Amino acid sequence: MQDDSLRIDRSAKTLRTLALERMREAIMDFHFQPGERLVERPLCDQLGVSRSVVREVLRQLEAEGLVQMIPGHGPAVAKPDLGRTDEIYELRALLEGIAARACALSATDGQLAALEHALSELFEAWASGRPPAVMRATTKFYEALFEAADKRVAWEIVSGLNVRINQLRSMTIASANRREPAIAEMNEIMNAIRARKPDEAEAAARRHVESAWKIARTALQQDGEFGSAAEKAVDSADSEPPTASRLKRGGHRPIQ
Repeated sequence: MQDDSLRIDRSAKTLRTLALERMREAIMDFHFQPGERLVERPLCDQLGVSRSVVREVLRQLEAEGLVQMIPGHGPAVAKPDLGRTDEIYELRALLEGIAARACALSATDGQLAALEHALSELFEAWASGRPPAVMRATTKFYEALFEAADKRVAWEIVSGLNVRINQLRSMTIASANRREPAIAEMNEIMNAIRARKPDEAEAAARRHVESAWKIARTALQQDGEFGSAAEKAVDSADSEPPTASRLKRGGHRPIQ
């Protein structure tokens, strides 16, 4: 008789994964604002899943740093912290600079071709005007960069930070007049790598991160690191949850 005790429930896993992906995208697309409470019942209705799935998703998002528990009020969208964000951008500048340098020094022609292809897909994503597509294409470009640089451990570190990096990246992508400077900065990185100039490649990668950090820092400092949004969310906790009230008014679009 076959032992099915270890069999994986594929449908349940797929449902949880899809719900997790939708919630990540919704947070990064500012469907839910930083500091906003995440109430289980409205989320069940929006996602079309059970409470148990919603709870699992919220626990995972908390582990990733996108959700935080507010004592007495429950889960809410995490507010980026300036101190921790500084550290994330410092690590990005260091690791992406190292990868760009190594790529300029040792990448094969085949690896450079893969990197060129990833960059062209990134530019297509920028042209589409869809921030989620830009973030996905940006991640693919950096994965190709670290792969070509043979910096696998560094990429593991960056991958571990990618959810938080993308939360910040969504802010810079959405900012006014970011597209053209970002494209120019990425071209500078690629041109230096293509020309086999490691110093210039590293410097260009660092400048790109520093430029994005300036935009993110400005956005974080406005409204007191999203303080007003957080205060409104907490102040309304004892009356009507923000998520539920918006659903009643039709203020939120469905999570897609």
